[in-house]
Order: sequence, then C-alpha cells, then structure tokens
Amino acid sequence: MHKNRTRHSEGCKGHTFFEPEIGLFTAVALTSGYGAESHEATVALDLLGGEQGELTVLGDSAYGTGDLRMRLEADGHTLVIKPPPLRQAVPGGFTIDDFQIDRAAGTATCPAGHAGNLGQVKADGARTAQFKRGCTDCLLRERCTSSKTGRTLNVHPQHELLTAVRAQAATGPVWQDEYRRWRPTVERAIAWLVAKDNCWVAHRGVIANTIWLHCRSAALNLRRLINLGLTRTRDTWRLSAALA
Repeated sequence: MHKNRTRHSEGCKGHTFFEPEIGLFTAVALTSGYGAESHEATVALDLLGGEQGELTVLGDSAYGTGDLRMRLEADGHTLVIKPPPLRQAVPGGFTIDDFQIDRAAGTATCPAGHAGNLGQVKADGARTAQFKRGCTDCLLRERCTSSKTGRTLNVHPQHELLTAVRAQAATGPVWQDEYRRWRPTVERAIAWLVAKDNCWVAHRGVIANTIWLHCRSAALNLRRLINLGLTRTRDTWRLSAALA
C-alpha cells in the first residue's frame, strides 16, 4: 500500500464507521492495503448497507468519489464528505474549476478564453480536452501548464457534481459548521483505536486481523458505555450519565 508517492509499506487497511454524538463504533472492516476493492469508497457501501433510515454521513476526502456520492444521495442520505483536493498542473496555477465545461456543446474553455473540444466519452465516462494551439502564445501559459504540447484537461464523469461539492465545502457555512463540529470526535475515535501501538496489526492475514479489529472496537464500545454510566433497570439498559 502507499500513503503517498514516496511512502510505501506492507500491511492492511482498517475502515471504521463511528457515531460521533455518543461515541460508538457502528461498523468496522479490514481489507488488504491495495486494490480497488479495498478503496474507502468501495468498502463504505458495504458498511452502510445495514443502516436504516436517512443519515448524515460525514467523511474525509477518501470517501469523496462521485460514484459513492451518487449512491448515497440516491438512498436519501445527507452528505458532509470532504471533496478530494484539486490537482494543479503548475504549483499555484489554474485548476479544472477555472475552466468552463459545456458537455452539451462538447467544449471546454480555459481562463484565457481559448476553447478546446471534449473528446469521445471513455469507458469510465471521462472525457479529455486538448488545447495545443491555444497554448502556443497564451499569456497565462505559465500559470496553466508546463507541457510543451499545451494543456490537456481530463474531465471527470461526475464533474458537475464534484464542482458543486467543492463550492459548497469552500463557501457553505452550514456544511463547514457540521464538518468542523464532528471531525474532532471522529479523530478522537481513531486515536482510541490505534493507541498503544494498535496501528500495527497483531496477526498475519486479513481474516485473523479482521477478528482482532472487531474485538478491539467492541471493547472500546463497552468501555465507552461504562464511562457514560450504562445501567440496567429491570429488563432494559439505559445511559444514566451525560456524555463524557
């Protein structure tokens, strides 16, 4: 698996869903550290499969794919998922949000006003625009591309959806307040989970480590419930204390 382009390691990937208001793990999974089937957005659909009703789903940018957003919105969930960061062809330069994309007309217009034709739809739904001649004498070229052949723009299949999400995350006060409110409690839960060298898996193989992860998260849930004052009254259990 790789954390970034220069940091690689052998290991597994843990996936957790956490209820931040009370502070309980609601679902966990462990996969190998590589492959499309181990991606956060792929595993998230399985972890949310048993949930009932409409939820507010929070997550970091790893869960911000267009496919997952469409599936969750179709199920009626409210999403507060951080969008993936935009890549810049030139550090500090233009991103795809600075271009005007018109799928109906099949064109993409750059910040300097040059238009490029969107190519044929690829197997994954993406399209590509090449500006070539428009970049030759462009005054904004240094802020746009370092390629000798001009800027090439890759348009995501859910470009409009992801663009709207990025705008909401950047300027929407309700979205920002919700994300900032709950992120610290989720980060605290992850800190509980990996405390005391538990960021290192205890066994070899996915199956054994999956059992270990379930047992550890269940133990943390039990500790949390005890700290909240879990008591039994007749045939029912109740939390008698305020959130700790």
